[in-house]
Amino acid sequence: MDRFLFVAFAAVLVSSPAGAQQDSVARGERNFRVCAACHSLEPDRNMTGPSLANLWGRKAASLPSFDRYSDALKASGIIWDDRSLDAWLTDPARMVPDNEMPFEGIDDSRVRADLLAFLKEATKPGAAPERTAENRMNGGGMMGGMMSGGRAPNLKNLNPAQRVTGMTHCRDTYRVTTADGKTRPFWERNLRLKTDSSEDGPQSGAPAIVSAGMMGDRADVIFAAPNEISKTIEDHC
Repeated sequence: MDRFLFVAFAAVLVSSPAGAQQDSVARGERNFRVCAACHSLEPDRNMTGPSLANLWGRKAASLPSFDRYSDALKASGIIWDDRSLDAWLTDPARMVPDNEMPFEGIDDSRVRADLLAFLKEATKPGAAPERTAENRMNGGGMMGGMMSGGRAPNLKNLNPAQRVTGMTHCRDTYRVTTADGKTRPFWERNLRLKTDSSEDGPQSGAPAIVSAGMMGDRADVIFAAPNEISKTIEDHC
């Protein structure tokens, strides 16, 4: 009898509003993996899109540390709350015509509700950094973090195979030499040149090379500043 009562009580807990809310948050966290390719949950750590930390109650296009808002979103006057975020997730192009977010929207109201339930918890002031954990979602390695949209790896301290010491360009080929003494050729369309001026970016004069393809034929070379690109690459056949 006691066991029956315990099982019945457990069932009531699972089906309670609190239990249902926890289930919704868990589903929303899984759904956020798609969003994590472009949005961080950590304050002022911007990616393709702005950080979502402290989102509720914030005016659209108002995060001072993000410089890539569209003029349409700046002029929208939207304040982010449950209602406006649900409308945005439903159809951002309809809500703010000419905005530049490459996202078509979510038709399923339950998926939107779950995502908002997670975001409301994960973006509130004081949310623990590990709660925002793109690292936990995406595995966190050097290659995994860059390819799956998780937290970018810290490029300040590189092993020799990751630290670029020289680059040449000849016809359609880049050759990248690293501190371990190895030189690798890349078709010019398979090598992307990037900059990262954040606290996680490479040290000045020490660009990093990061794998960017499953076959090993693509990579990113990441510099501390744009003016280092021309200083590093030598035209030489």
